[in-house]
Amino acid sequence: MIVSATPRLSHIVREVWPPLTVLFVWDVIVTIAYFKLPFRAPSLPLTLFGSALALFLGFRDNSAYQRWWEGRVQWGAMINASRSLARAVRNFLPDDGARDLKRTIVLRQIAYVNTLRCQLRRQPHDAEVLRFLSKGEAEPALARTNAANGLIDGTGRRVADAVRRGWLDTVQQAAIERDLVDISNAQGAMERLKNTPLPNQYRFFPTLFTHMFCLLLPIGLVETLGFATPLGSTVAGLMFLAVLQIGDDLVDPFADTVHDVPLSAMCRTIEIDLLQAIGDAAPAPLTPVKGVLW
Repeated sequence: MIVSATPRLSHIVREVWPPLTVLFVWDVIVTIAYFKLPFRAPSLPLTLFGSALALFLGFRDNSAYQRWWEGRVQWGAMINASRSLARAVRNFLPDDGARDLKRTIVLRQIAYVNTLRCQLRRQPHDAEVLRFLSKGEAEPALARTNAANGLIDGTGRRVADAVRRGWLDTVQQAAIERDLVDISNAQGAMERLKNTPLPNQYRFFPTLFTHMFCLLLPIGLVETLGFATPLGSTVAGLMFLAVLQIGDDLVDPFADTVHDVPLSAMCRTIEIDLLQAIGDAAPAPLTPVKGVLW
């Protein structure tokens, strides 16, 4: 997630220069053809076209931003549920006999959120996952198709075992289970966002109409702007291409790009809070790198 006050010029250039270069070349071709060949540029209702396209792109960008914001809200819910789970485990389980179980459940939750981060970003499970799990604990969960779900299932089994041992009563078990349900619900919402793209019409038609408008733009402007057509048409096209790119950047909040929800930073927040809850030393929060928080 870009957190600097102004976007870095390098990010902007890297994202828009390919279509913008093609547009500029087309504008130059149209301008040269207008002055070299005897043709009259048709009168095009560019204002009407542009207004309709702007509404269409605005609607699409709003839909993309809603997906991005929902991803951030669900990770906020995950942070809260993780804190609640650690607090419940710390307070409900007795120190005598269950101290190791407290620590195990808390560390499993840290491994769980890092596993979920890797799954959402379509990355292999990294060292942050294995750092909090023993080999015997990690292998059964990581062997499952949904490794994060395997970890939370294992936590539920440990809570049930604590009830059988008499360390928890059924009321306390129900309270902890509510936290696990909240965690599972947040994971399910994130997976829904990741696995369900915008409908094809939302992706195909805005791109098609924007490119068509950019192709028609110099034809409708060349009689008015003359030799300044490449500059004027390219600048106008840049605005529409930038708005189109905004939707592409936000539509997948877990794509591991500079525009993402900062999953790594939020996993570190959970790690800090949960380690401190059991009295362990915690690392420092992640800080932005060149204006980007990952």
